[in-house]
Amino acid sequence: MSTITESVDVDVDVHTAYNQWTQFESFPEFMEGVEQIRQIDDTHTHWVTKIGGVTREFDATITEQHPDERVAWRADSGPSHAGVITFHRLGDNQTRVTAQMDIDPDGFVEKAADKLGILDRRVHGDMERFKAFIEKRGGQETGAWRGDVDRPGS
Repeated sequence: MSTITESVDVDVDVHTAYNQWTQFESFPEFMEGVEQIRQIDDTHTHWVTKIGGVTREFDATITEQHPDERVAWRADSGPSHAGVITFHRLGDNQTRVTAQMDIDPDGFVEKAADKLGILDRRVHGDMERFKAFIEKRGGQETGAWRGDVDRPGS
């Protein structure tokens, strides 16, 4: 199991950064290797990824979500991974977005990518592309979902 942590400071308010991150179907626009995400309901998504020529499909569950603070998830199928995205207000128009993910690579290609630091670089690039994506839009998110999802057992 590997843990990857990456942060990026975006020049938009925390509300806008969070709202954009709740628009999972827009992830292919800034996440390398993500071909498609389909929002099934408020807490379930279906992902199609292609990494190193290998296409994978898996389902994920939002395990916790609180507006302007955090979005956490875990994979329900496929390689084991889970994570949390947190949002920290740095100023009126600046937000630190931090991704922390636990990934258990599956298969030779993914294990090699992990050992070579490719997964870390990919997440870093995804965060930088998120910054460019939201800032290029002039701070206008593509949508928003402001609902709360409490942690299981809360």
